[in-house]
Amino acid sequence: MTIRPGRVAALLTSALLTRGLTAALRDRAPGGRDRWERKNHAGRTVGLYAGPASAAATALAAARVHPAAGLAVLAAGACGAYDDVAGADDPRRGLRAHLRALGRGEVTSGAVKLSGISAAALAAGALLKERPLDRFLAGVVIAGAAHTVNLLDVRPGRAAGAVLALAAPGLLRSGPGGALAAVAAGGAAAVLPEDLGERVMLGDTGAHALGAALGAAAALANRRSGLVVHAAAVVAATVYGDRVTAWARAL
Repeated sequence: MTIRPGRVAALLTSALLTRGLTAALRDRAPGGRDRWERKNHAGRTVGLYAGPASAAATALAAARVHPAAGLAVLAAGACGAYDDVAGADDPRRGLRAHLRALGRGEVTSGAVKLSGISAAALAAGALLKERPLDRFLAGVVIAGAAHTVNLLDVRPGRAAGAVLALAAPGLLRSGPGGALAAVAAGGAAAVLPEDLGERVMLGDTGAHALGAALGAAAALANRRSGLVVHAAAVVAATVYGDRVTAWARAL
């Protein structure tokens, strides 16, 4: 089997948009370069340009396939961007930490981000599917995929590489699900070389957006049984998030 021509076009559109927006943000660095730089796990200075660039590019490319998918990707990226800025100095990570904070009456940026992504994912699921249960499952898959990819973004190339690997089988599919898989793969492929080279990082902005694109692809490509399997997988990844992150660090 070969990749369908339409998938190649979707992949290239997403990849070229991501590369172009990354270069534009790097050249202009709105607000000054200090706002766009972070220290990674090894203490190296990396740029955040690829996060907003991949989020905007995949949202635009996904919207061409299905407007609801574009909405989910854009919302996931925006919520991730909020947490990248507002939660930059917050050492708490993971769903459980933010839920514990909520239990104490503290609304963290992470909690706001997760709530926003979940709401947008459920809204997108309602537009992507016809039956109520399928709509709910699609929302779970989109939100869960966005969260899962972010769990992997703890070392260079882990998140982008995972998106590329998980999207690859979808490139052989017909229909909008295959096109969205190509969109996710294009965004990840555009970021991967500089991510591995420790020149840029996705941050929550890019990781959540690429994950949402991957989830939307799975939601569109699958019927009830497939949705159940994908929903179970992302829920398990969320419940065992600490283990998923530890595994990504160990790779």
